[in-house]
Amino acid sequence: MGRYINATPGASTLAGDVVQIYDITGNSVSNNITVGRNSSNINSTAADLTINVANAVATLTYTNATYGWVITNN
Repeated sequence: MGRYINATPGASTLAGDVVQIYDITGNSVSNNITVGRNSSNINSTAADLTINVANAVATLTYTNATYGWVITNN
């Protein structure tokens, strides 16, 4: 059984806030990284984000309450 990582951006967000997640070990294929939405949407959806691609880099930028965190680079 693999390990997993759970990352959660802060609840007090402002437009323009940026979070970047980098799978530096290349293990997210078997050890997924879950980005918890913490009450904010991710790409306009009320769901957590799962990163499951080796060596992935995900950059999320907070926009507003409707769109929430938007993937601006992956």
